[in-house]
Amino acid sequence: MLLLLYICPEDVNCQASAVLSVKTFGLDSVMETDGGTGLNVQKKGIAKQPVPEKPPPNNPEEEDLEGKDMKKEALNRRNAWEPSFFYSHGNETFSFTGQEISIRESLDSFGAVIWPGAVALCRYLEKNREQVDLLDKAVLELGAGTGLVSIVASFLGAWVTATDLPDVLSNLNFNLSRNTRGRCRYTPQVAALTWGKDVKRNFPSSVYHYNYVLCTDVVYHHNFLEDLLITMQYFCKQETTVLLANKVRFQSDLRFIENFKNVFNVTLLEEIPQEEVRIYQATARK
Repeated sequence: MLLLLYICPEDVNCQASAVLSVKTFGLDSVMETDGGTGLNVQKKGIAKQPVPEKPPPNNPEEEDLEGKDMKKEALNRRNAWEPSFFYSHGNETFSFTGQEISIRESLDSFGAVIWPGAVALCRYLEKNREQVDLLDKAVLELGAGTGLVSIVASFLGAWVTATDLPDVLSNLNFNLSRNTRGRCRYTPQVAALTWGKDVKRNFPSSVYHYNYVLCTDVVYHHNFLEDLLITMQYFCKQETTVLLANKVRFQSDLRFIENFKNVFNVTLLEEIPQEEVRIYQATARK
């Protein structure tokens, strides 16, 4: 018997809306996932900014050539996808911290594909829990993409804010919701964040403080590397640690790493030659 299962490729864009129960400041509030954007929408208006203060833990009982190279690498990700009716959409399953994680990917955007730096950092965080203790820590992920790293950080007990460009948030929110709901100490947040000087207006330093800033494969052939470095500097206070995991693909990547080392106190934590991935730890210079 042949069973055909049709899954809407734009789950979060279907007309039906999913209702999420979110624990914030110890109070239950009902939020909906808007069918048009996939963003958390409160009944009295859109929640434009992430909550800056960590809430109490959840009750566990509750619920060009270089451009072509990047596209080729993204296409190669399809080999790892589970069978699907849709060429441009797929699901990939991972296991970290004893939890199964199902990630929806898409070839529509680089931000909707899992890159090797994300997998490498997840492995590192899982293996080095004492050195990188995320329990009850405030964690910000820049360029969160599919959300894999934010999900693993949430499983390790962190209070996570996953950020990316607005057009990536729908899939990011979908992956975070279906993998973390009722399974984490804190409910992760999703927020739009564009690198650069405007971040000061949207994330005032008097309000937003993070113990860790996570970045994976955010360094590649694009025109916003300077804005990325500005954003890293802005969020990296004296008490903050930046973890950057990146595959080295282009000369521009190496130039960014040199600038990165000039700005921060940088330590190479791990190098994975077969994957061309390096994981760096950085702290602010005094």
